[in-house]
Amino acid sequence: MGPGGAFVRAANLSGVHATPVTVEVSTSGGIPGLDVVGMPDHAVLEARSRVRCALRSCGFELPRLHVTINLAPGEVRKSGTGFDLPIAVAILIATGQLSPELARDTLFVGELGLDGSVCPVRGEMAYALLARNLDLTLVASD
Repeated sequence: MGPGGAFVRAANLSGVHATPVTVEVSTSGGIPGLDVVGMPDHAVLEARSRVRCALRSCGFELPRLHVTINLAPGEVRKSGTGFDLPIAVAILIATGQLSPELARDTLFVGELGLDGSVCPVRGEMAYALLARNLDLTLVASD
């Protein structure tokens, strides 16, 4: 992606299997805010608040821009809080606060605490298997 955009690999848990999801972020002018598209459930939509608080707590800048977050593929319902970490990383890359190299060959999964800590999510084994099958490094909670 070009300036003001980024993508990060994530996963969606469906039963006992994890499937790949790409978190795409694009920033633009207009009214500041975060929009999440790509069939997110309520828990994924709540990520907007958790991500904002976590980024502030860790000393990162929140852009005074409109941020659109796309969870691809769009036809699959996305559920759970494991999208917090990949959304935060993608926003930081799109706004130039982290290097895109950080996300290369990496699968991100994790819920963010309001203090910026990464909390575990259910399905860690499924995420680990997906990361191994895709030859990616899994970044999740400890």
